Amino acid sequence: MCRWLAYSGSPMLLDAVLYRPEHSLINQSLHARMGVESTNGDGFGIGWYSADGDGTPAVFRDIAPAWNNRNLRELAAHVRSTLFFAHVRASTGSAVQQTNCHPFRHGRWLWMHNGAIAEFPRLQRDLCMAVDPALFPSIEGSTDSEVMFYLAVTFGLDQDVPGAVARMAGFVERLGKEHGVPEPLQMTVAVSDGERVWAFRYSSRGESRSLFYSSRAETVRHLELDYLSEVSDATRIVVSEPLGGLPGVWNEVPEASYVVVPPGQEPDYMPFVPELPPLS
Repeated sequence: MCRWLAYSGSPMLLDAVLYRPEHSLINQSLHARMGVESTNGDGFGIGWYSADGDGTPAVFRDIAPAWNNRNLRELAAHVRSTLFFAHVRASTGSAVQQTNCHPFRHGRWLWMHNGAIAEFPRLQRDLCMAVDPALFPSIEGSTDSEVMFYLAVTFGLDQDVPGAVARMAGFVERLGKEHGVPEPLQMTVAVSDGERVWAFRYSSRGESRSLFYSSRAETVRHLELDYLSEVSDATRIVVSEPLGGLPGVWNEVPEASYVVVPPGQEPDYMPFVPELPPLS
């Protein structure tokens, strides 16, 4: 599987979050504690939004391990952003190639995933056939994660993010059962339009991969790094596993739920229930 991180809040050098914490994402690429694999060396990717950009995120991805990539370290020390994604990959069977590294981008959207569609090769053709034909040429790689993304775009990501992800999950589960795969979906997913981040935790089996949320800005301040002391109250991080800091400051996202960052009037955690997309 994989490890990932989504940051939203005060302008921050990527380096401050990716490298400097005690159990940073770069450390997790070699020494993950809660993943299926302890080493996540099958490539990496970062995606970030620029305040003076056109709303389309920049993406840098490579097949090299994150822990020794000089270009990643160089970029992270100079790129500052209010919203960025980072992902270290452990392949579940698809090729180690740049187009299979997360995050994936389409227009203003970023998407990254930890988990798998069980027996994906058996389901792949029918899953791809459900993608909007106008979107299909945008699929560059061979992962289940990218197909999930374009299914969500097909099912209305632009209009209703939680609904589109729920319809994607419902479609995968229905198709899986039709092919004799009773528990087809395992996912923690992050998706962003450059203004907000939605993070989902769900699996058909009800035993999803780990996901944690800093429900208060104090969590970021408790990373015990002086240069993070001035973050705004709206600053949040969602991670596959905690970055370190004081015990108890990271909150596990409940099973079958999702969070929205920055927080608004909604509760911290909202239930996530797959639903069937309308028949075409």
